Amino acid sequence: MRSLEDKKILLVISGGIAAYKALELIRLIKKAGGTVRCILTKGGTEFVTPLSVTTLSEEPVYTDLWSLKDETEIGHIRLSREADLIVVAPASADFLAKIAQGLADDLASTTLLASNKPVLIAPAMNPEMWESPATQANLKTLIARGVLQAGPERGDTACGETGRGRMSEAETIFDEILSFFYDRPLKDLTALVTAGPTYEPIDPVRFIGNRSSGKQGYAIAAALHETGAAVTLISGPTALPDIPGVKMIRCETAHDMLKACEYAIPCDLAICAAAVSDWRPAEDTQPHKIKKKPGAPPPTLTLQENPDILKTLSTHVHRPALVIGFAAETENLLDNAKEKLSRKGCDWILANNIAPDANSGENIFGGDENHVYLVSENKTQDWGRTSKKAVARKLASEIAVYFNNREQ
Repeated sequence: MRSLEDKKILLVISGGIAAYKALELIRLIKKAGGTVRCILTKGGTEFVTPLSVTTLSEEPVYTDLWSLKDETEIGHIRLSREADLIVVAPASADFLAKIAQGLADDLASTTLLASNKPVLIAPAMNPEMWESPATQANLKTLIARGVLQAGPERGDTACGETGRGRMSEAETIFDEILSFFYDRPLKDLTALVTAGPTYEPIDPVRFIGNRSSGKQGYAIAAALHETGAAVTLISGPTALPDIPGVKMIRCETAHDMLKACEYAIPCDLAICAAAVSDWRPAEDTQPHKIKKKPGAPPPTLTLQENPDILKTLSTHVHRPALVIGFAAETENLLDNAKEKLSRKGCDWILANNIAPDANSGENIFGGDENHVYLVSENKTQDWGRTSKKAVARKLASEIAVYFNNREQ
């Protein structure tokens, strides 16, 4: 376990049955050598006692904005300034709303409003409350301000319902605290990631597209965010949800995606994981659905080439320091990847074989695994068949090494 010695955590415990997990979180922080001070909201005292909190933290527990001793020392200012990180666990729907709107009617919300330190929230609430447009709007507001997030998880909740809203376990939140202090090697970098397919309309109903699910690109965006990068994810049409903390730009066509990419640069690195349609109809989109007429031949569709997003970024006047492309191939995987690396002018190619599995017939598109090779000018690495999330984490690690070597 990495040490939290000399690290000061301010833990805000708001109301909710998950408040009991905060006691274990205190124990883990103390075991790692950290100092943890606690603010217990009025709702929080309904679930855990100040005595149990102060016993575990070995520090006074703060509850009242109008405590004479605390406020003669301007307690809410002092608490907010002396911490290295403020953790809100559990973060109830009510408390999220308070801090999103900048309310300051108790010690906890006043301290958060007065703070100039990083904040990590661990939401906990009923699944319907979590999915509520109001809660999601408050969350987006907080994420846009740079607030970090741990969970919530999907599972059974105290109210007897099942869904997303269950507070992450103390060990998971503790890992996020460690990651904040130690495991964010890309924290000074900006990243652009493209993901998913593009749809090129033929008429209001039909389009030219492909089977890309976007899972690999989304996993890469999440991994880069977890390692500290400021990430913009430009996504074609997918069924995947937004990634908390990642700036999302949704688009449909190759032209839209290129425009969004050019808007997102300059940046430090660009990863083109999207399966961009190579062609689009040469004629303007038909304003109405093309009707099939009995006895008439099918319409002729003339195609023209779409813009090359990867090559555009590789040769742009504001070219990112590291440009990475994907080569999805059904044959001659490495030869095609090396040729693409040269032709596009990018730095790395992640080559993945999308031919159906010879035994199962399973298609990589839409699946949760990839067999990837990292191809650069000087070497080729076989990463084997693994989950798309593992590919994303491995890529984030390679990127961290690359930028660390550039700085030396």
